[in-house]
Amino acid sequence: MDENISVLEERISAEEYVEFLKRTNLGSQYPKERFDERIEKLVANATISLVAKNEEGTIVGVLFGLTDYAYWLYVTDLGVDRAYEKKGIGKQLMMEAHRLAGGKKDIAVYLIANEDAIPFYEKIGMKKADDVMEYNHIEWTGFTVR
Repeated sequence: MDENISVLEERISAEEYVEFLKRTNLGSQYPKERFDERIEKLVANATISLVAKNEEGTIVGVLFGLTDYAYWLYVTDLGVDRAYEKKGIGKQLMMEAHRLAGGKKDIAVYLIANEDAIPFYEKIGMKKADDVMEYNHIEWTGFTVR
């Protein structure tokens, strides 16, 4: 990873996150319904909130996760600014989140991957799982944060 990028355990505002989403491919995964309200909850309630920033302090990567710090980490959001892709930021965010949650010896990592992101996750060692269950699937209107 570029030595001019720092990964920090930090909370960001919903406004900062929305501005970041506009510079990523992550901004098309959210439902249109109650978007602003839901983003507020997301940034406030993630148990792990990691932010990668460049030298100027611009957010270039974000990871939000939920964990019990004993068995599992569920990554809800992982995104990198399009201008900073393929520099190891996403991998660094995943490694740091895994460490914070309790490390490879104890913590299993789960997430739902956008189809375009599957090659990245496979490259960092993740595998598709067959043992995930779903309850109360909600249909929603897709849109892209602009």
